[in-house]
Amino acid sequence: MIIDHPLLGPRDAAEFVYLGDVSLIDRPDWQAEDAMQRFHEYGYLRDNPAGLHRELWYHEQGDRSWLVVTRDTVTHDITSVELARDVARERGRSK
Repeated sequence: MIIDHPLLGPRDAAEFVYLGDVSLIDRPDWQAEDAMQRFHEYGYLRDNPAGLHRELWYHEQGDRSWLVVTRDTVTHDITSVELARDVARERGRSK
């Protein structure tokens, strides 16, 4: 599988590490009243979709950037690749 890195161009998926669903960008507030329940859901509950899925990938053997890859989990076709920092900013996250 080839991941078209937004800054470095096409790269083999072997250079990357898959982390999980893009929702991991939205880390819960540790000071919230229901923080324990939110962190449990954040850390352990996952969807397993068939079809398009937005995922976090880490470029471990490259520039060490985080990417959001939109991939079809059935065919493994990649439809888009974005820098995770840009996605986080769009979601209102500063980090």
